[in-house]
Amino acid sequence: MIRCLLESFPPQASVFLPAVAIWDLHCHLSGVPGVLPEQRLGRLLEIGARVGIERVCVYMGLRFNPDPDPDSMRRDNDAVLRAIAAFPDQALGFVYLNPNHPEASMSELERCVADGPMVGVKLWIASRCSAPRLDPLIERAAALQAVVFQHTWFKTNGNQPGESTPLDLVDLARRHPATPLICGHTGGDWERGLRAIRQQPNLFADLAGSDPCAGFTEMAVRELGAPRVLYGSDAGGRSFASQLAKVHGAAIPEADKDRIFHGNLRELLLPILTRKGMKT
Repeated sequence: MIRCLLESFPPQASVFLPAVAIWDLHCHLSGVPGVLPEQRLGRLLEIGARVGIERVCVYMGLRFNPDPDPDSMRRDNDAVLRAIAAFPDQALGFVYLNPNHPEASMSELERCVADGPMVGVKLWIASRCSAPRLDPLIERAAALQAVVFQHTWFKTNGNQPGESTPLDLVDLARRHPATPLICGHTGGDWERGLRAIRQQPNLFADLAGSDPCAGFTEMAVRELGAPRVLYGSDAGGRSFASQLAKVHGAAIPEADKDRIFHGNLRELLLPILTRKGMKT
């Protein structure tokens, strides 16, 4: 686990990396040392800075809750709000929503994004995203210019009851063709995931969270084009280094690496960052 990496990594350690800005789409406070939210985020940012990461997106509170009730959902979002308030120029927050509680989710979307500093939406495994009950949430998020991130997986032993596959996200994307949607993990089984989403132009591939196999980033660029590929780590459940290697070691042009590491996510976030007067 990344906890071991974070606790053992010496403060003076450094590595030589190309001078490229890196924005990490996919980070959590869970799995990181610290009691308070801001302590965990501070530690995450400290380690990330050593490998070139200048900005992170965080969501889902201090521990993973797969099907939170309204009170738990609010507590999870409060933890992220507290964390990002301590590092406003380095961290961006996404509101964690549970479509099984549509009224509470809409309330959290208003509180954290419309009236608060968050800039995106995080959907996990409580409800498959092909369900029509997601539509009002997606429509409101789009109106707020919030980025929408949906966890997806293709599991060989079968997904959990509410866990989406990339095919579920394709169904949602077809109902909202003008709304950019991010395919979290690209389904884990990324070869299947990339093929599942390639014909839906408003879907973006997240590189985070699967094993750092050679060829993932190259196939994503080949199948989708570099503008639809986004770097993420899934820290603190995965190490930064293993996930960065997918892009640093890819046989693609340096300009494409720059887009994947920074340019594409910045482009997606630019409208809401500009509207909120936040650092771009």
